[in-house]
Amino acid sequence: MSGDKPGLSVVVAGGGTAGHIEPALAVADAIRELIPGAAVTALGTSRGLETTLVPRRGYPLELIPPVPLPRKPTLDLLRLPARVVASVRHTREVLDRVDADVVVGFGGYVALPAYLAAGRGALRRRRRIPVIVHEANASAGIANKIGALRAARVLAAVPGSGIRRKDEAEIVGIPVRSSITELDRASLRTEARRHFGLPDDVPVLLVFGGSQGARSLNDAVVGAAAGLAAAGVAVLHAHGPKNTVDVPAHPGHAKAPYVAVPYLERMDLAYSAADAVVCRSGAMTVAEVSAVGLPAVYVPLPHGNGEQELNARPIVAAGGGMIVADAELTPAFVADTVTPLLGDPGRLAEMGRNAAAAGHRSAAAEVARIVLEVAGAEPNRSRE
Repeated sequence: MSGDKPGLSVVVAGGGTAGHIEPALAVADAIRELIPGAAVTALGTSRGLETTLVPRRGYPLELIPPVPLPRKPTLDLLRLPARVVASVRHTREVLDRVDADVVVGFGGYVALPAYLAAGRGALRRRRRIPVIVHEANASAGIANKIGALRAARVLAAVPGSGIRRKDEAEIVGIPVRSSITELDRASLRTEARRHFGLPDDVPVLLVFGGSQGARSLNDAVVGAAAGLAAAGVAVLHAHGPKNTVDVPAHPGHAKAPYVAVPYLERMDLAYSAADAVVCRSGAMTVAEVSAVGLPAVYVPLPHGNGEQELNARPIVAAGGGMIVADAELTPAFVADTVTPLLGDPGRLAEMGRNAAAAGHRSAAAEVARIVLEVAGAEPNRSRE
């Protein structure tokens, strides 16, 4: 950072899905902890969740044209060069306007234009802005592979992501917001149970399939609802805003209710209310669930390149959870495997400890420290 600048200016690029946005915002928060007056600007597109999530967290959002990368040869592939040029030009204007000292990219549609705009060359004739690339998934995406070629630092959540061909990336984990990493589940348990209408004296299974829900998870757990109630296991189930579930009535629900909601606004309270979780294994989900020390039954999304299963493997290997294939998650599996787990406090406690030990609670602070190092900034230095 040059001596005549009023303070640090950082641009974070991680739009599209919560898996890209949340780590970017967690790092932004951590940077502000180190340098309260730092200017942090988020890049995004009009089609992503960042239009809601970024302003809600109090950061300025600059919208740029998205650059979706076609996975197959189509007409979109022919349009790609022009789209890249237009988006890079727009992004370069943003970087110049905020006088960026460093760009931190987290992959996705927004990251590639940011990586290219930060470099010196035909599309940028002034100084090169240093780039830091963070790969959250166990299998790196195209944008981050390109960004890693010229990045000042390359970071990853787990080993073997393939983001670099020669040197392994620095393993830092996934940045998670402090409201999760500092969560004291035990002290919030009573408040959390009261918030959702759950009793204090029964085990609680948390079920969620991401922001939109997951039908296979919904069908399997609802199909086992009677058995869960008979075993005295309560359920907190986020089924997705576009889905509905029809939970059959059972006398056991008087003691162990089945609470079904479209969406969970307070994940901190949901985690605190739960004793175990059935969920997908997106990178951000695995990071949060392990950070709070919840035993998990991970059900990888059955599509894509298998990265969701790879995301969960380190936690499972450490004894913090188990993996079940989407097609094998049935009411019978819930009855035979998940229900007995909820009835075994000793096993739950051991799995929770293993999950927490395998997580990376300090990832956001570590990435923020690297950002300051690359930018040549000192902690606790205000812009004023």
